[in-house]
Amino acid sequence: MSAIRQFQVTFDCAEPARLAAFWCEVLGYVVPAVPEGFATWEEYHHSLPPEEREIYFACSDPSGVGPRLLFQKVPEGKVVKNRVHLDVRAGAGLVGDERLATLEAECARLMALGAKHLLTQRADGVNESCITMQDIEGNEFCLD
Repeated sequence: MSAIRQFQVTFDCAEPARLAAFWCEVLGYVVPAVPEGFATWEEYHHSLPPEEREIYFACSDPSGVGPRLLFQKVPEGKVVKNRVHLDVRAGAGLVGDERLATLEAECARLMALGAKHLLTQRADGVNESCITMQDIEGNEFCLD
């Protein structure tokens, strides 16, 4: 039996292109090339029938290492805590004050993009610091 080595992370959301743009900024991801014959994704989406406009949008890691992210439009809003969330590894390999300062700087950068700070958990001798945030549609994620 072979193991699956690639996967995609899918987000239910209200505004797929907007949320994809946010996560591209967070992770350094890129959106796919605009379909041939169109100058922008907006122009492409406006060429579609209204019921097919912006029903999904994807972005990917330009290095090909990270998973593809897909954002799909759903009619309902987010009402409860995520069952799955992303850990953005901004402080990987760092400890103590250096880690916390790095996480806080990244938190400030993401807040400028529209993210919300929820909770800073400081190192306690067992676990290192991490910061819980929400993206622009309220999905929780951690700066780790």
